[in-house]
Amino acid sequence: MDIKNLTPRTGKNCLRIADSDELVVMEHFVGLPTGRVRPLDHGIIIICTAGTAKFEYDGHTIELKKNDLFLFMAHSVGDKFMSSPDFDCRELWFSRGELWNMNMFVKDSLADLLPLKHNPKVSLTPEDVVLFDTYFQSLCHHMRNSKQMLYPEIARSIVGTFLLETLSVLRRDNNQPKGKAITNSTSLHSKKLADRFLQLVEQSDGRIRRVDEFAQMLNVTPKYLSKLLMETINRKPSVMVDFYTLKAIENRLRFTDMTMQQISNDLNFANASFFGKYFKAHSGMTPMEYRTKYHQEEKNKKGQIQRG
Repeated sequence: MDIKNLTPRTGKNCLRIADSDELVVMEHFVGLPTGRVRPLDHGIIIICTAGTAKFEYDGHTIELKKNDLFLFMAHSVGDKFMSSPDFDCRELWFSRGELWNMNMFVKDSLADLLPLKHNPKVSLTPEDVVLFDTYFQSLCHHMRNSKQMLYPEIARSIVGTFLLETLSVLRRDNNQPKGKAITNSTSLHSKKLADRFLQLVEQSDGRIRRVDEFAQMLNVTPKYLSKLLMETINRKPSVMVDFYTLKAIENRLRFTDMTMQQISNDLNFANASFFGKYFKAHSGMTPMEYRTKYHQEEKNKKGQIQRG
């Protein structure tokens, strides 16, 4: 089944800066569309305000209840959304470009979000709920008053703080290590270069796996790129390349009927045999074993639902 691109909606209860989709606030959002969807250009902060919801997120089951916060990251796949009749939530959509506009990369690197891909949900405390409600109400107020001087800058300032608070509560509850701290001596240029590398790796969708090719795109040497990545996000370039390559393979194994040869060709592997060895070396199972395991889990879930 095809994966549909998820984009910010328009209309009532949707607030933007001018007509841009770069930063969008949704005061009420009742759920995802049917089928497999993914936001290609946005991260989404979702705060459940009423009811419950359940869906698949990159193959893992996510359950949301009132006062749960969930971080839906770009390129991740959502599927099988179900919710109670009274489900409602608030959403904040932000693009990579807006992160730069808000100077978020001066404070925190985009790559610090990567560990949160596997722990994207947190239950807010009563104090958290009050805090996030205050930010949200203030943000909506300023985005409605577009005639106010400097309103885009004010809105971005609120969103920047909102994002930092989100990272704080996610790391707190998931006990996520922050990795190597970014020192004051790390230049903004280095952070931008590191983020550009991650953007190129994401966009390659598993089709480029040589670090020297990415270094060439960035006009730096592989050695310099490796040093820069270790200083900014405490990760080797090859680790990030493998991370996104595995994600690209898993998406095709789970969500398409492509054969092993077709996936191998699509991702520019030398042949299907090399593709199989690569996947097993990094995942511990062959591509077919992975697909069979996933499909069996899906059958078990359907059986549980029918018996329930």
